[in-house]
Amino acid sequence: MNKPIASVARTREILNTYGLRAKKNYGQNFLIDVSVVARAAQASHCEGAVIEIGPGIGSLTEQLAILSRHVRCYEVDARLIPVLESELAEYYNIEIILQDFLECDLEGSVRQMEEEYGTVSVCANLPYYVTTPILFKLFEGPASVEYITVMVQKEVGERFSAAPGTPEYSALSVESQYLYDVKKLFTVPRTAFSPAPKVDSAIIQFHRKPDVTADAQFFELVRASFQQRRKTLYNNLKEYTGSAEAAAALIEKAGLEPGVRAQELAVPAFERLSEAIKEG
Repeated sequence: MNKPIASVARTREILNTYGLRAKKNYGQNFLIDVSVVARAAQASHCEGAVIEIGPGIGSLTEQLAILSRHVRCYEVDARLIPVLESELAEYYNIEIILQDFLECDLEGSVRQMEEEYGTVSVCANLPYYVTTPILFKLFEGPASVEYITVMVQKEVGERFSAAPGTPEYSALSVESQYLYDVKKLFTVPRTAFSPAPKVDSAIIQFHRKPDVTADAQFFELVRASFQQRRKTLYNNLKEYTGSAEAAAALIEKAGLEPGVRAQELAVPAFERLSEAIKEG
């Protein structure tokens, strides 16, 4: 029986067999710690179907396949498709799609898998360079995806639960806290990867709050509010609304101080701003 793909020996064998090297422009770092991928998979609530983004050579994919009815992988590096198909050939429940996840029809994909497998979760080791766009796409996706479990750069992970007024607090903090209960599961040292990145990582889990709707207008407002972090909310909203008068009126209607900055505001303040926009 083969050793798990995430083992040092198996990873080295696969890379040598296929003449592979990690591509920096794809943010590739191959996991070489079986316990990390096993723990992530076990915590991911992947019993039905699970979406994986950037499977690499299949380290996490293999562990998800053991636990899930169906694993749908989105891989952007064409070199890795034959590797995945060959190394994971014994698993009948893996679907590999050569596509940028940011361009996929997430709504349709989730709907189709829910019909066939019941539940859909997300579990992925996210490439550092596209972590934020991927998470924004997931946050705006179907509310029925109850659990999102991702490995991200440790510093990025700290933003999700950051409090207002702290340097880490950002649009990502507001969006994640608006929609999810956020929990850090465990830290992953840089030594768990080959090649080793310059920073440690963390496994973060998002559990969708019931009865909270992903509102595109709310997300747009939040991102506009943080567009220039050093600017006041008023100045950012002036650009967003296209009018100084409209920006001032929104801030007043939401009961906020004119000189406040976005990073000082908790989620309810953004909800009030959003309601003010809707009321016109």
